[in-house]
Amino acid sequence: MEHIVAGRRPALPLRLLQVLEPSGGGSGRHFLDLCRGVHERGHHVEAVYSPVRAEEGFVRELKAIGLPAVHAVDMKRPPGPSDIGRFLELRRLIRRGNFDIIHGHSSKAGALTRLRLPGPHVPRVYTPHAFRTLDPTLGRAGRLIYGTIEWGLARFLTDHLICVSEDEYRHALSLNMPEKRMSVIVNGVAPPSCEMAQTIRASFGIAPDAFVFGFIGRLSAQKAPERLIAAFKSVAASVKNSHLVMVGAGELERSLRKAMAESGLQNRMHLTSAFTGPQAAPAFDLLVMPSRYEAMSYVMLEGAAAGKPIIATDIGGARTVIEDGQNGFILPNSDDTSLLAKTMVKAATPETFGKLSAIAQRLKDRFTLDVMLDQTETLYQKAAAKRRVPAILQPAE
Repeated sequence: MEHIVAGRRPALPLRLLQVLEPSGGGSGRHFLDLCRGVHERGHHVEAVYSPVRAEEGFVRELKAIGLPAVHAVDMKRPPGPSDIGRFLELRRLIRRGNFDIIHGHSSKAGALTRLRLPGPHVPRVYTPHAFRTLDPTLGRAGRLIYGTIEWGLARFLTDHLICVSEDEYRHALSLNMPEKRMSVIVNGVAPPSCEMAQTIRASFGIAPDAFVFGFIGRLSAQKAPERLIAAFKSVAASVKNSHLVMVGAGELERSLRKAMAESGLQNRMHLTSAFTGPQAAPAFDLLVMPSRYEAMSYVMLEGAAAGKPIIATDIGGARTVIEDGQNGFILPNSDDTSLLAKTMVKAATPETFGKLSAIAQRLKDRFTLDVMLDQTETLYQKAAAKRRVPAILQPAE
């Protein structure tokens, strides 16, 4: 693994092309922060996003940054014949832009930006934002197919691969990816504002002294929100003055609302997409993340930056952010929600919650946006400088 040590920013600005397909979620948050950050540091940044799965808020925020150019390319998540047209469209953008670095985010954009025809080489950087092979439901055949694709692209067409957690890095090594061309740069977040905390509680009629368990994320199988609803049915009986607030939207919304209505606890379980993660996190007493897999969740970082204790399954990034038993708890990744419910009850007791909160407050400044930007910018500069050195003068790997 290459260790990226941030230094003083060189005077020469770079021309950067940032490319993302999902256009939302945690990868979207990272993409916006990175585009804005390196743009404000004086680099020429152009962005490519896909309108196919784009969230309206993401598009508004991206266009509001003030980049020299924002391009819409209709990339689709599943592989298909349309990828040929999208590859050629991206190739035209790359050739016209005279870029120093091409940075692809997530699997589809990462593949389309790294595939290339013969000609002048522009360094390719790739951030997976959770390898597809991390999905425990993928199956053996799926892991073999996706793992082989990722290995081939990393081995032959990638100048540098950025993992967002040590867990993702170890997973990349298990796929035999080249260690010398990988590094870990943990996502960074700005400290969240507490301005909306009371407004969010009041919007659901939650008393100031109530104990609020919170969830933020896509309502999808990956995030496993149904686990939390099942657990809270048991928790509510033991933690009398407690509420569950879930912030997010997605394909499971209808089934989750149905489960809430049938629970008899609809006055204590609340689901909304009206607020962002940074707005919502300060409104919680404790953040619960029952995900099936992650690389490094922005939600976890936002909760930590808000000084909130966190209960999470043993997913990517959990052991980076959570010190088990100190600022939260790490649980086995299981659909059996009994242990999750018991841990939520334990964490809400005054003595345990007081200890968890004190430590969470002390650790809240570990993952800042400036550190992430410094490390990424240093990586860009090194890759661009290597490109400028004639191949005959470059040291052999």
